[in-house]
Amino acid sequence: MSPFTLSVVIPVFNEQDNINVLLARLLPVLTHYEYEVIFVDDGSTDQTVHAIGVHATHNSRIKLVALTRNFGHQLALSAGYHYATGDAVVSIDADLQDPPEIITKLVKKWHEGYKIVYAKRRTRTKDSFFKKYTAQLFYWTINRLSEVEIPTDVGDFRLLDRVVVDYLKALPESSRFLRGLVAWSGYETAVVEFDRQVRHAGVTHYPLRKMISFATTGITAFSVKPLRLVTYLGFITAFFGFTGMAYALVRRFILPHEYWVTGWTALFVSIMFFSGIQILILGMIGEYIGRIFGQVQGRPLFLVRKTKNISNPPRT
Repeated sequence: MSPFTLSVVIPVFNEQDNINVLLARLLPVLTHYEYEVIFVDDGSTDQTVHAIGVHATHNSRIKLVALTRNFGHQLALSAGYHYATGDAVVSIDADLQDPPEIITKLVKKWHEGYKIVYAKRRTRTKDSFFKKYTAQLFYWTINRLSEVEIPTDVGDFRLLDRVVVDYLKALPESSRFLRGLVAWSGYETAVVEFDRQVRHAGVTHYPLRKMISFATTGITAFSVKPLRLVTYLGFITAFFGFTGMAYALVRRFILPHEYWVTGWTALFVSIMFFSGIQILILGMIGEYIGRIFGQVQGRPLFLVRKTKNISNPPRT
């Protein structure tokens, strides 16, 4: 087996109570490799940076990249990819829902020649009913709208070969949905299954609002089908509208002897229906325009406040 370096990228946000336990489980796994652990702090307001700094002082292979503010999980993970120097890069969260011991199996699959190795959740019994079934709905929806098949029940716990990491770093887009970008690359993939664990400490950083935003980013970044559906919806509603107009004209002018009264209920329902359709269409178009606006601004993906044990600039 040729010598190689393994990078482990861990985005963190207010995870001070998980750092010690995570490293206690992670470092014994990494002793078999030449490694580096890159924590990317995404604007934590607790003692997360301090907790990481204590470990980094005693172990130079533990590194810290602290961002200036909260940029979001996907951009924090992108920052970790920019600083990672390893031949293979594993990304994992700090909450211990994804067991670090699985990394050995990911590396084994990588040595078999796979460029992307997903850690797939075999069971999600520790997740709430709401989170489990909304996740299923999300994957079902995005895989029917997207031109790219995104593996189900995989998160951001995965191993990427250096060639895949370099490809991700070269992408110009600012609105990042890394699960889709990794799948879009088309490199050889393998899957390692595991049982998802309960969060060790703290609370989830993906409440409903962020889950909806994440799902919207994923759908709009990988498909124009929503716009196509809006077009179809426009044709359908226009058809019903013209049908209603024809019906009203026939009753009014061709059959004047019929009892005729303008129904306020029909008027109210039709106004509300078509107004709702118009707002839906404008909202959908606005989502895509917002992505374009963010892209043409050309702002950097993230800004770094400070680093520790990082001797070189981001690998390009």
